[in-house]
Amino acid sequence: MAFYHTLGTIPPKRHTVFRKPNGVLYAEELVSTEGFSSVYSLVYHSHPPTIVKKLGEPYTVEPKIAREKHLKHTSLRGFNIKREEDYLQSRKPVLVNSDLHISLAAPKNSMTDYFYKNSQADELIFIHVGSGVLKTGYGQIPFEYGDYLIIPRGTIYQLHFNTEDNRLFIVESFSPITTPKRYRNDQGQLLEHSPFCERDIKRPQNLETFDEEGDFKVLIKKQGLIYPYTYGTHPFDFIGWDGYHYPYAFSIHNFEPITGRLHQPPPVHQTFEAYNFVVCSFVPRKYDYHPQSIPAPYNHSNIDSDEVLYYVDGDFMSRKSVEKGQITLHPGGIPHGPHPGTVEKSIGKESTGELAVMIDPFKPLMITEYAIEIEDPDYFRSWQENVE
Repeated sequence: MAFYHTLGTIPPKRHTVFRKPNGVLYAEELVSTEGFSSVYSLVYHSHPPTIVKKLGEPYTVEPKIAREKHLKHTSLRGFNIKREEDYLQSRKPVLVNSDLHISLAAPKNSMTDYFYKNSQADELIFIHVGSGVLKTGYGQIPFEYGDYLIIPRGTIYQLHFNTEDNRLFIVESFSPITTPKRYRNDQGQLLEHSPFCERDIKRPQNLETFDEEGDFKVLIKKQGLIYPYTYGTHPFDFIGWDGYHYPYAFSIHNFEPITGRLHQPPPVHQTFEAYNFVVCSFVPRKYDYHPQSIPAPYNHSNIDSDEVLYYVDGDFMSRKSVEKGQITLHPGGIPHGPHPGTVEKSIGKESTGELAVMIDPFKPLMITEYAIEIEDPDYFRSWQENVE
């Protein structure tokens, strides 16, 4: 999120002498993406962040592709993903391309005996079921149902859950995840017409410095491999930091929908963007108020992009038999639209309580073996009149 934030203790000038009470220098670190040309933060560690005691053998977590090319409307029953004890083991990639990986996860346990760093991708973690705290060196961010957690690449973190019942929808982006450009002025401030503003952003708080030495396991992801590192100092040893590069959270419930007299196209729901894909939030809203309006979306041919919809909650006027955690993939190249009977049924409706996350990638998505295990093989038939 491109606005300034700071926590803890920092020196009055960057790149200057800054000592502990015992006279030892704190270790300054610049954390940035896209070299030195994009947003960054300056972090002050109790110890140098370079003390590696041991390296383990890397192991692959590369998605296993089941269908590289396809032209078929597809539905996945997301809540059928197997629950796992461990957070990283629970992450199951289902739809992937060279710009992003979409995964589902149902972890039971908090991350207590290791830390995780994704050094190849920003992560967007949507909290569908569960609550807890995201812990990083930057501070803590409490999370709950409906929160998007945005974790920039290179951030070491732990997720601590309040219960064993957790359902996560995860997007790994190989380019930075940002707010849409059209919502921002030249200085990066969110404009008046933006459907959310800086007040809605949950930034890190409660910075706790762990000035500790020992053996600290950090699992680092790079190019589809997990590298087990053992560091000699605690990863959350920040005494202070400032800048524009840090994790944050935004609740889908704080997205203010843009409505009109006639049906509004999907871009009005856009919440985030990255290179070659966008993220949209469908939230409860008033329907179109033209006296002859048809609230249900019209048939459309998304020729240049696939369309992924993750159903969170509520009723959907354009679909039949929608389940929580269901993912629909409508590939570019063939039209899709409302199910039979839903257009007529929508006329006269004044509002909707639907809640969903949509991903529009501009390169075709590949379907993984995990996706095949939870696929509804007959979904493509659901537009037939006699199919419920």
